[in-house]
Amino acid sequence: MYRSHTCGELNASHINTEVTLAGWVQKSRDKGFMVWIDLRDRYGITQLILDEERTDKSVFEKAKSLGREFVIQIKGKVIERESKNKNIPTGEIEILVSELTILNEAMLPPFTIEDETDGGEDIRMKYRYLDIRRNPVKNNLLFRHKVSMEVRKFLSDKGFCEIETPYLIKSTPEGARDFVVPSRMNEGQFYALPQSPQTFKQLLMVGGMDKYFQIVKCFRDEDLRADRQPEFTQIDCEMAFVEQEDILDMFEGLTRHLLKEIKGINVDKFPRITYDYAMKTYGNDKPDIRFDMKFGELNEIAKHKEFPVFNTAELVVGIAVPGCASYSRKEIDALIEWVKRPQVGALGMVYVKCEEDGTFKSSVDKFYDQEDLKKWAEATNAKAGDLILVLSGEANKTRGQLSALRMELATRLGLRKADEFAPLWVIDFPLLEWDEESARYHAMHHPFTSPKPEDIKLIETEPGKVRANAYDMVLNGNEIGGGSIRIHDKELQSRMFDLLGFSKEEAEAQFGFLMNAFEFGAPPHGGLAFGLDRLVSILGGQETIRDFIAFPKNNSGRDVMIDAPAKIDDKQLEELHIKLK
Repeated sequence: MYRSHTCGELNASHINTEVTLAGWVQKSRDKGFMVWIDLRDRYGITQLILDEERTDKSVFEKAKSLGREFVIQIKGKVIERESKNKNIPTGEIEILVSELTILNEAMLPPFTIEDETDGGEDIRMKYRYLDIRRNPVKNNLLFRHKVSMEVRKFLSDKGFCEIETPYLIKSTPEGARDFVVPSRMNEGQFYALPQSPQTFKQLLMVGGMDKYFQIVKCFRDEDLRADRQPEFTQIDCEMAFVEQEDILDMFEGLTRHLLKEIKGINVDKFPRITYDYAMKTYGNDKPDIRFDMKFGELNEIAKHKEFPVFNTAELVVGIAVPGCASYSRKEIDALIEWVKRPQVGALGMVYVKCEEDGTFKSSVDKFYDQEDLKKWAEATNAKAGDLILVLSGEANKTRGQLSALRMELATRLGLRKADEFAPLWVIDFPLLEWDEESARYHAMHHPFTSPKPEDIKLIETEPGKVRANAYDMVLNGNEIGGGSIRIHDKELQSRMFDLLGFSKEEAEAQFGFLMNAFEFGAPPHGGLAFGLDRLVSILGGQETIRDFIAFPKNNSGRDVMIDAPAKIDDKQLEELHIKLK
């Protein structure tokens, strides 16, 4: 056998035990008459010792030839370590080596395999297999495994059945762009890689499977950013004979279970807020509620005071930044420049300092007196010592700009604490979004989302006012999951397709299989999908999902390690009936 123990399990209780270990050379220290080697595997580090007096000469000389990342096997006796290291579990012992076998030599790595490495992100992604040897990456992957196992445990205990659905499916026009796969045996026809298993899990409900889940790869051909990859993993779930409350209760339970088992944290409250409230109060539909800074709308108290910037604005809105009345003019000017960046897009910003003595000092003192500014403080819930920041303009844009400023200030002030978790539900989303370019409605979630029963009567007359029976779970300012109660009635589904601009022929061609299934007794059903990559990164206290994916793509959607995507040869193209221009 290559090893009797791992490099992380030996301790003082093993002293005088003969052991066999295998792993990578982390580093070696050659003192001439004595050599120490740190041997590393996935489980930890064990120190090896060889010297001229106790070690065979050939073994001693071989040890002197070892380089970083050589793969070796050793045999020896566990002895007490003279200079103990309390920072590692094996720090009380070392191995007096009697035999040493070089299993594989190694080139000098392009960066140091240490927790704090000298390698930049690009070089580490190119040599990702080396990066995985580092504790931060290795531990992230082990953490992801632990989360996945707890998900499976919880859902299985609740009666869910894990079922695999196909990866080669049919392209649909809704949502993001599909990745398409040409069919060699069906000339001119293509599969698509699934953006989600949506229709299949609905068909499983028609099939009577009742409770389904799957930890599944999904694919979207869209622009990338730090928390988005072209392939990602969902915890995909569906339940039959349920209403919205059943879904929320079940997945509050899953989230509580994960926070308890993974982080040791008990979370009692899962606030529920409507989409409209979220947009009005936080400027986005995934608010971070670990801190306050709720929006205060100032239209009624800031307009009609001869300040034209506010008078001509659709919305005047502000936030109170705690404890920041002490900001200097230079610091405030820097914030103004921050909101004027193209990424935010504000034209300017008004500020009010709430002084400790109860007075106010603002950038618009020429137009507003102390009584006016006191009303602003009341509207934004500002206290003495706070700084009120105000933006104005077109309502939706201004809310988005203030939301970005709110998050930036919370980050700067240390209010977004990685070890603090604040989940909530956002409910009552609009069913539809109007798209000016195509001049038609699009489904805000997907075409199978059920409208609120009380809003069905508005579908033909006021479709923009119809609310969806949909819900998102938000954790620390990130949407970690979303879902809906589905349409299970063929007639209502047909009306939905009509509203979305599908002709009867198009609806039949794209979704006829689902509509036909509804003819055979579809139960009421609904579900939810968590984004596993994002959920794991938040639980792990980090923002970037790439850190928790074994082999991620870069911001251009490329795998720089294997150099993909790549061209294929002409023979393959010919077999696939594809001609490139």
